[in-house]
Amino acid sequence: MIELLLKVFASYLIGSLIGSLIVGRLRGGVDIRTLGSGNAGGTNALRTQGKSFALWVMLIDIGKGVLATRVIASLSLQGLGLASAGAFREWLPVVCGLAAIIGHVYPVWYGFRGGKGVATLVGVVFGVEPILLVAVLFVWLVTVVLFGFVSLASIVAALSIALVVAATGMQPYAPLLSFGAAVALLVAFTHRSNLARMRAGTEPRARRLWLLGRRRAS
Repeated sequence: MIELLLKVFASYLIGSLIGSLIVGRLRGGVDIRTLGSGNAGGTNALRTQGKSFALWVMLIDIGKGVLATRVIASLSLQGLGLASAGAFREWLPVVCGLAAIIGHVYPVWYGFRGGKGVATLVGVVFGVEPILLVAVLFVWLVTVVLFGFVSLASIVAALSIALVVAATGMQPYAPLLSFGAAVALLVAFTHRSNLARMRAGTEPRARRLWLLGRRRAS
């Protein structure tokens, strides 16, 4: 249990390193939370700072998820005289991954004002089960093409994790299903303002990806 708690805490701290704020500081002190939508994630970075800035942001934020699930979760702490995670071992990757996502959304280093967790979620899913990521990205792309809303695509893609696990019986079943349910709720919550703008008709669409963009007004 102690091993589990330490790894979850370390994953949260890693998740709290926000890519856009790190890159912004290196690029002259830019804080994208004061620009565009006010979000510290990759989409706002792309819209306000351009492709190069956004690329580095995405690499950092995705990398956190991979680091939490592939490195931190698998570290051996036996040499420190700590008790093994034991029965919780199969839960370590998903719990560490979830902690990294929460750290991104509520970063202790930045006044608990972070991003919406989607890029870090991508890294976590890749770290836990790369095949599952293929399904998630497919769902995201189809949703964007059909509806044009990146935010809606992110919510639906997060929801698809639990649905794919339930439909396929992917193992470890209980940890993956619980993780999928948790991140679906979290991503929906972090995109609540986007959902409100969609209802109001003011949410921007990704015109270059939106299949129906030329036939319907946004």
